[in-house]
Amino acid sequence: MTESLARILGGFAAKVDPPEQVRADVPTRILDVLGNSLAAYAEKDADAAPAALAAMRRWAGVPEATVLGYRDRLPAPNAAFVNGVLAHSLDYDDTHLPSVLHPSASVVPAALAAAEAGAPGDLIAAIAAGIEVTNRLGMAGCDPDTGANLYFERGQHATSICGTIGAAVAVARLYDLDAQRIADTIGIAASMGAGVLEANRTGGSVKRAHCGWAAHGGVVAATLAAEGLTGPPTVLEGRFGFFTAHTGRFTPEAVTDGLGERWELLRTVFKPYPSNHFTHAGIDCALALRAAGLDPDDVESAELGVAEPVLRTIAEPAADKARPRTGYHAKFSGPYTLAVALTGGGGLGVGLDDFAELDPRRLELAAKVRMYADPAATAAFPRAFAGVLRVRTRSGAVLEHRVDSSRGGPGHPLSAAEVDRKFTGNAGRAMPVDAVAALSTAVRALASGGPVSAVFQA
Repeated sequence: MTESLARILGGFAAKVDPPEQVRADVPTRILDVLGNSLAAYAEKDADAAPAALAAMRRWAGVPEATVLGYRDRLPAPNAAFVNGVLAHSLDYDDTHLPSVLHPSASVVPAALAAAEAGAPGDLIAAIAAGIEVTNRLGMAGCDPDTGANLYFERGQHATSICGTIGAAVAVARLYDLDAQRIADTIGIAASMGAGVLEANRTGGSVKRAHCGWAAHGGVVAATLAAEGLTGPPTVLEGRFGFFTAHTGRFTPEAVTDGLGERWELLRTVFKPYPSNHFTHAGIDCALALRAAGLDPDDVESAELGVAEPVLRTIAEPAADKARPRTGYHAKFSGPYTLAVALTGGGGLGVGLDDFAELDPRRLELAAKVRMYADPAATAAFPRAFAGVLRVRTRSGAVLEHRVDSSRGGPGHPLSAAEVDRKFTGNAGRAMPVDAVAALSTAVRALASGGPVSAVFQA
């Protein structure tokens, strides 16, 4: 390469004019983030978002940007922090494959906060650029031979680590910084990204804050670059750079090939269920067997086969996954989410209310589930989340269902009507019907230059 990766990405972000398909997609991503955030606000979780807001209130500051639901006005980085926590709190945010990260929950809160605070740039182009950079940094950390996510192998959360840089790029574009200043922004943001994934395995709510920290860091990094702070030109590929620190090795072509022509943003899929995306293949299988007539009270035992790399997230430690500690912890349990799908389900098949509290019947059913690595699912990963479920009934019958790609994923995208139903259902938990409609209208108007202030007045 004749230019550093940061400079290549800076040049892309400074100049890109996204094609119409991308511009049309971005408002839907904003709505998905806002719906998820409002549903998290309505949930009144005991710690994550309220703790984030309480901390930001303690520091107060210039009232530049709005906190969703609560209506507090805070400095832009602090509003972005709370809104990022809300966006990721329900584990309902969109997912890019094969990087297996959630780009919008970091990028959108940062961009909206900066825009509301007066950043003058093209909001749709800024969000598109930020999501694209996030996805490509995630892809570069995937082993092209095995599909292994090298961030995850080290216990790192690519969503927040890459999302900090993507959020910073979006805000820098909103500030109308030139290519060099955006490269500096990347160099600064790379020192701010962080996220450890142990909460996926054994509990704790800190993971909900990861996208908030990324959004906050993005606003801060871009602001510092705008004020003259600089970053190392080889911050991504250098000997002591981003990829050395977080993955050990990387594929530079994943960052640069087709940049601005092939949009990874368009391969970012919407979640139908509010749980860790690795659980969705099992949910699909369970819903299919239930639709075929399986009575959960007839289940003697069950075996769920998934991709080998996802077992550490949704199957281990086995005792914790069979009996999760909280409703949030249950979202990362293959056995419990399978039990949810067999016994009830709201929303698009499994809904938010299914995780409001742990259900004794579902815990009993989850204890009957054994999880294992399925070769076909492993071969499909990370391009798709596949799985197979075998259930033995009390009568001795064996029922089986396999999915090659989970609902919402490659080959099975959610319809526009389903995405809209998800948004209205989520936002409607916090707002009356007319306000939900007004919010949708305000966000759709952003594509034609509508004011971001209207989004927070809905």
